[in-house]
This record gives sequence, structure tokens and C-alpha cells, in this order.
Amino acid sequence: MTVYSLNLKVFWLLVAFLFTCSWWLFLALRRDSNVEEGGGCQENGFTHLQLLLKLCFVFLLFYIVLRCCNSTSVCRHGNQDLTIQQEVQQQQLRRNLLESFYEHHIKLSPHVLGHSKAHVSQIVGELIKVGKAKQQDTGVTFRGDFVQIGSAYEQHKINSPDYFDILMPLKIPQSLKLEPLFAVPGKESTAPVLQGSTMCRVAAPKKSEWVKTYKQFSDYFCSETLHGHQLSSALVLKWFHWKIQRCLNVIRYQFEERCHITLSVCDDKLILKILPRSDYVCCHISMSVRLIPAFHLGDSVFLTAQVWSGPSHLESLNHDAHWGINFSKHEQKFLNWFKDQAPANSCHLKCLQVMKALRDLNTVTFQPFLSSQWKSILSSYNLKTVLFYLLVKIPLEKWDDTLLMDRMMDFFLFLKECLQSQVLMHFFLGNKNPPNVITLPKMFKDAQPVNLLEGYESEILDQVCFQLFNMWIQMPRILRIRSSPKSIFRDQSRCNHSNI
Repeated sequence: MTVYSLNLKVFWLLVAFLFTCSWWLFLALRRDSNVEEGGGCQENGFTHLQLLLKLCFVFLLFYIVLRCCNSTSVCRHGNQDLTIQQEVQQQQLRRNLLESFYEHHIKLSPHVLGHSKAHVSQIVGELIKVGKAKQQDTGVTFRGDFVQIGSAYEQHKINSPDYFDILMPLKIPQSLKLEPLFAVPGKESTAPVLQGSTMCRVAAPKKSEWVKTYKQFSDYFCSETLHGHQLSSALVLKWFHWKIQRCLNVIRYQFEERCHITLSVCDDKLILKILPRSDYVCCHISMSVRLIPAFHLGDSVFLTAQVWSGPSHLESLNHDAHWGINFSKHEQKFLNWFKDQAPANSCHLKCLQVMKALRDLNTVTFQPFLSSQWKSILSSYNLKTVLFYLLVKIPLEKWDDTLLMDRMMDFFLFLKECLQSQVLMHFFLGNKNPPNVITLPKMFKDAQPVNLLEGYESEILDQVCFQLFNMWIQMPRILRIRSSPKSIFRDQSRCNHSNI
């Protein structure tokens, strides 16, 4: 059955024509009746005709104005609808490109990741076993089992499961005590906490015992300052490299048929290189395991001996005496809690993975200096800190995967605000109001709040902020042009292989 719709333009024009004709006919009949009765005159008929023409003109003018207003309103609403439709299409295009990029270049195979982690755990476990069997209590010794940290164990690793971070807990003689030197607000600061690092003093029961009992320990691992004996991260790293090398010499032949193992030093970081044999595992991936010496401070908080990763121009600090403060166990606990509370298809880790991948893609276009600053300011830890704040700020139900682009926009905007204000506070250290699920020792809560962007020049932060905004705007073009095989994300830095 055919359905007809009313054409308003023709309808109102027809109404105006019929009204005019009716009024003309009415006046004509009235004039004829007046003429026949002899009570009228020609001037009266002419006056009625003028009045009729004026009324018709006013009516037509009103009709034209009405139609113009109506057409303008329709055009405006039509343009708005068209703009909204274009925005929706553009958003969907960005989402499709991002999902495709995630599936092909970011997402890891759980099967490969599981095999890689198991292989790493077996080899590192043997290193710890040998290290604990051959050690003396008068110096630094291995303590307990190793601790798995980093993106590979927090489910936000990108590119390939070829890099792992392992904490190797150490301990000092029992009668000695580690005392981190935190700056407390309102008190005189002895050792400011910068970039999440601090200095660590070693206290003995009596000062006289340093010469009698702990002279060897002091000579090998400490440096004397105005604040007493301070544990030197550089000296501990030196000893740790030597210790791991000796342990590897013991177990190397045990794994000879399974894999080829070498020890490397990359920027003073100790890297264990593992290349599985083709007939041992199904996943033939060359793996790098970063071994980090650490001292347990209590409540799953560690001091880590590592290379200074803050602004390179801060030369006034004694970087060899600074220790990193590691809250990896608290970070994993918080992420696991959020995973249990959030929707099953939550996109919070996907947001972090995409941000890290876009950061690495954009790095290849910068000059060396800007590239190093870009990677330092947008380090994985800083990006993860941004995610922690967003997890607290945004309601749980809004992390559904269908809202990925909205959450990505929140990520960019929050990071942009931090760069503009030059403030990104440490999520744990000095945080007086951490999430209820996290319990921190009092000395870390009372410590001076730490700004992770402190020490960087304003011009560099502004430049990174501009490049970040440009990266978000140009994201579709970046994903189309710059996405390349997975090797683009791999660290190409050269390592010095130890002779073992």
C-alpha cells in the first residue's frame, strides 16, 4: 500500500491561494449586491479592493517569513545532526584503528607469556639457591625467594614477553639496621626524597662495633658521611654483579641442553640473557631478565639498588648513595583489587598498554635529546601512576571496554594537566589518603610528598605536553603510518657481555 506524505510548502501555498480567492469572491459578490440595490458606489468597491490587496500582501509576507524561519531551523538542526553523525563516525574509526593496532602489535599471547615466565622462574630460582648456599653472614647475603615485579607480572606488558624484572632480596648482618632518611614536612630535612628515591643509613647497636665487628662490611658496602654510615647503592651493585656471575658459572652447565645463558651489563643494569634451545620449549624467544638487588624494609616495601633514572642535570646529588623505593607488591595488590571490583571486560590495563605503545611509536621521530626526555618523563612508572589516580577518580562501571575511547581521552587530559602544572605526585610515598585497600607503614605516609616531575625544566615539560597533545590529535595517522613490526618497540641499546 502506497503511503503519501504531506508537502508543507505546497500545502501552505495552496491555503494562501484559496484564502485569497475566497476573499476576492466574497468582495465581488458583495459589490454586485450593493450595485443592484443601489446603495453603494464605485469608490467603496475600490476601497474594498485596496484593502483586499493589502491583506493579501501582509499574508504572503507573513508566509514567506514563516517559511524562511522554518527552513533556517531545519538547516540548523540538520547541520547539528550531521556534525554529531560525523563525530560518531570519526570516533568509531579511531576505535577500529586502535583495536586493530592493539590486536596485532600490543596484545600478548597468554600461552607464550606463561611459558616465558615459567622458564625465567626456574633459572632465577636456581641462581638464588646457589647464592644462598655459598655466603657469609659477615656481609651482604641473599634473603628468601625472589620477587616478580613489572608489567609482565601485572598483565600490561606490550609487544613481546621478552623482558622481565626480578627483585633479588638481600640482607645485612642481623645486628645492623637500615634507616631510610626521609624528609618529613615541618621538620629539618636531612635527605630530601627526589623522584621516589632516598639515602639509607646503617645503624649499629654501638658506634665502637663499626671498628671491631663491622669494619669489613663498612669498607665494602658503606660510605661515611655527616649522617653516619650510609649504604652505597653503587658498591652493592658492584658486589651483586660479581655474586651473580659466580652463581651463573655454577648452574650454566645444568641448563646447557635447555638454553644458552649469558650475563650482560646495560647502562649498569645487570641483565640475564636467556636463549631457549629449539628442542626444549615451543616458544623460542630470546628473553632478558633484569636482576635488581633489594633490601626489605617491612610490609612488602623494598629499597632497590639501581641506576639513577631522574633528570640527568641534577649533578648536585650523590646518585651513588641513592636508593629507589619499590612498592611493587602494593601496586599489584591494588590492581588485583580493582580487577575484582571492575567490570569483567574492564579496559584499564588496555589504556595503559596503548599509552606505552603510542609513546614508543612517537619516540622514533624525535631528536636524541627530546627522545630521551620524552621517555623519561613518560616513563612506564609515571604512566602507571596516572592510571592509579584515574582508577580512584573514575567510577568502576565506567571502565567497561565499550567506553575505551572515553577513558583514553581521560588519560590524555589528566596527563596533560599534570604536564601543564608540572606536578605528578607519587601515589604511595607521602600520600596521606591512599585507597583503603592499601596499608602503608607510617614512615612512608609521613614522608614528604614526592613530585615525579620535579627537576625537569619547564621548557621540556611544555614541549612534551605539546607533543602529547599532537599525538592524540594525530593518532589515526600515527597508527596507519608508523605502526611497524614488533621490533620497533625493542630496546636497541648495546650491552657489554661479561666474560663467563
